[in-house]
Amino acid sequence: MSSSFERDQKRRLISSYFSVVLSIALVLFLLGLLGMLVLNAKKVSDHFKEQVVVTIYLKETAKEVEIKQLEKSLAMADYVKSIEYVSKEKAAEFLKEENGEDFMDFVGYNPLQNSIDVHLKADFVTSEHLELISEEATSKTFVDEVTYDNDLVNLMNENVKKITFWVLVISGIFTLIAVLLINSSIRLAVYSKRFTIKTMQMVGATKQFIRRPFVWKSVRLGIIGAVIALIGMAIVLYYINKTFPELGLMNTPILVVLLFAVIFALGIIITWISTHIATQRFLNLKTDALYY
Repeated sequence: MSSSFERDQKRRLISSYFSVVLSIALVLFLLGLLGMLVLNAKKVSDHFKEQVVVTIYLKETAKEVEIKQLEKSLAMADYVKSIEYVSKEKAAEFLKEENGEDFMDFVGYNPLQNSIDVHLKADFVTSEHLELISEEATSKTFVDEVTYDNDLVNLMNENVKKITFWVLVISGIFTLIAVLLINSSIRLAVYSKRFTIKTMQMVGATKQFIRRPFVWKSVRLGIIGAVIALIGMAIVLYYINKTFPELGLMNTPILVVLLFAVIFALGIIITWISTHIATQRFLNLKTDALYY
């Protein structure tokens, strides 16, 4: 009878520990993913900004030396990430591949213009910078016109500001939720031991002596949960980096290591504080109150 009771208690204890570890791991994993999003939000927005193309169309009378000089000056500019000269023949081939038919068979000649596609650095993809770049390029006598999607740029910049704001707000809310969930799981685990705590206190054990094993047990569970969360984060980060290498998520390994260290530390700190508060509550309760 006693053996059956002990086995039942042991199963309940293991189940309680498992639920604590699982809740810690899931919460820290989601918090880690949110942290990765916050750290890489600028990289993602910069990637999309740098896809905006400024096209400089050249006149037929443009000399090769003038074109080379323009390409060289653009390549050396601080605001330019990359340039590509697109001849009208190459542009015609691209249209042919895209449309599946050769439009020159109907027109009889190639009406397209030679052009230079310019990809700007993300910090310079604003309406003001694009307008200045356009004015500088069109001041050249051999440049016909400069085109870019100004509406797309404005929309992109506005959305980046909104997304950044809401990501920060959600991060704060989610951090609070994470602390509350972990705290609730640990309080339930300590609650199951409330009679043991009070019995030890009644035989003369000090509060620090009673609290110590509970704190160390919770910290160990926090470490296990944090390790599981970090393994999950590493798998997700590896998959995303492999699928979208252009985002360069691993270009700053120091930030990744720092994020992992913060998540690991949170697993220890939150469990330590939560256990300290929970045990203190039951230590301060009167014996009659333990039954409610």
